[in-house]
Amino acid sequence: MDTNIRLTSRETEVLRLLARGCTYIQVGDRLSVSVHTVESHVKNIYRKLNAHSARAAVWRAAELRLFGESAVMYPTVQGEAP
Repeated sequence: MDTNIRLTSRETEVLRLLARGCTYIQVGDRLSVSVHTVESHVKNIYRKLNAHSARAAVWRAAELRLFGESAVMYPTVQGEAP
């Protein structure tokens, strides 16, 4: 398991919001950035975590404890089956 993966604080914020089921538009509104900026962050997150969906990225980040040591969470992304 690659433990050298590092997300920026903004990428972590974006991923947390996606884990809560937010759409790209909602993420952009909450972070006061454009949808294009959210898409850029998501692209970087997917590349860093070798993921192809929000659910896979959230799972991988949780597995690597990128949400913090005490955050034991394997959330379901809205619209995707567990």
